[in-house]
Amino acid sequence: MTGISRQAAATMKNHMSRLATTFAAMAILAAWTAGAQIAQPNVPQAMQAAAASPVDRAASGDSPGDPGPLANDLSPALTHAAIRHAVRKVADWQLARSERMFNQQWTYAALYDGMLAASYATGDPRYHDAVVRMAQRFNWKLFNDRFPHADDMALGQSYLDLYLETRDPARMADTKAVLDQLVVRPDDPSRLLWWWCDALFMAPPVLARMSAVTGNRRYLDTMDREWWQSSASLYDPAEHLYFRDSRYFTQKQENGQKLFWARGNGWVMGAFAKVLEVMPEDYPSRAKYLAQYREMAARIASIQGKDGLWRSGLLDPTAYDLPEISGSAFFTYSLAWGINHGVLERAKYEPVVRRSWAGMLKHVYADGRLGSIQPIDGQPGKFKPSASYVYGVGGFLLAGAELDAMAKK
Repeated sequence: MTGISRQAAATMKNHMSRLATTFAAMAILAAWTAGAQIAQPNVPQAMQAAAASPVDRAASGDSPGDPGPLANDLSPALTHAAIRHAVRKVADWQLARSERMFNQQWTYAALYDGMLAASYATGDPRYHDAVVRMAQRFNWKLFNDRFPHADDMALGQSYLDLYLETRDPARMADTKAVLDQLVVRPDDPSRLLWWWCDALFMAPPVLARMSAVTGNRRYLDTMDREWWQSSASLYDPAEHLYFRDSRYFTQKQENGQKLFWARGNGWVMGAFAKVLEVMPEDYPSRAKYLAQYREMAARIASIQGKDGLWRSGLLDPTAYDLPEISGSAFFTYSLAWGINHGVLERAKYEPVVRRSWAGMLKHVYADGRLGSIQPIDGQPGKFKPSASYVYGVGGFLLAGAELDAMAKK
């Protein structure tokens, strides 16, 4: 398939916003496109393994000294026209800039998810088709040099969504082979598999989707077991936020508050939306996911900044001059998803996403660059207003697509 019609895309947008949590509901996409913390030993060794295959930082984004003027043609109104204009503006800039550098790494995996969502929301096939070209170039294979590292499985989210368009086995074969290795891998008592909270966005949604696609619950059961092991280690039940990893259990911000990273918690919130979207209603631990998701949603809403956004260090916002757009984008995406799926109260959370969307639009430049995105890191940090990185753009596009689903004509 090389394109999608605007009429079909509009139809799919409505389906996607109400996607059921079973395989049958996911099949709608195919039909459309075919026409308490615990100890965490040996984390340093795990970190060394992760460092063995560094990401391509230069391809992921930059922070120019003069990015030009900010955009003056964007409206924060939650209407289809206003949202789609903003989505197209940012997606067009990113596509023109980055397609030649598309790769298989986690940084771009988040962008591809956003590009597919942008096509579904706007009816513009260019973003979708660019992701298909990428997948064909890499023969539908994952970047699998560090098994069982979660980051290298993130690309499977897009591969599985694209598989549903044609049911071509080649589109999911490599992803399935990697996950088949994962589900039979014995847990190592000396090392947590997903020892950093970002991992919950990278691997769990792929396992959940594979379970929905194949009807085989062993993928979902593996995800469930590993998710709650990570949660037991990293989730702070008093603060209702995730530590990025065990290094931060005792670290404090300048104001004495615990150190919680915006993007790390954004990854987790995005993961909740993706996992719950395809998890069967009768799955035994679904209620547990919903409970933690709602706890986090309430906490995140309570610390939203006056500008509608969140700082890199969530509990010490005055220590950071700029808001952090990637974390803010994933929060917005997840909260909007919760509203659209009846999981969060619209009256309480719609004002939150309205403010955050309006805030993010103030960081779009005239050419479409989305700024104020923290570069690749694993902790709160400072950056330039112009800083733009592909994973943050992916989050923005996911947020725009969810907001478009809740928009009024």
